Amino acid sequence: MAHPNVFEACVIGVPHPKWDERPLAFVMLKDVALQAGDKDEILGFLSNKFAKWRIPDDLIFLEEIPRSSVGKFMKRELREQYQTYFTGD
Repeated sequence: MAHPNVFEACVIGVPHPKWDERPLAFVMLKDVALQAGDKDEILGFLSNKFAKWRIPDDLIFLEEIPRSSVGKFMKRELREQYQTYFTGD
């Protein structure tokens, strides 16, 4: 969330055919209009801060990341919804 255009972000592990599980990031931008070219920019920003194997394989831009009644990200809901994201099933 240190990127200047990112308002909030959440990362989950999703099944992957080769690596068993890989990170998938969900990002809320400060300005939705910036979305078009930001994916590569954000991934490049992360490449200077994390080891290559820790960088998410993909980013999904959301207008709102689902939250519980106490304000925590609902990662279980995101895992269920995107469990076939990398496998294509």
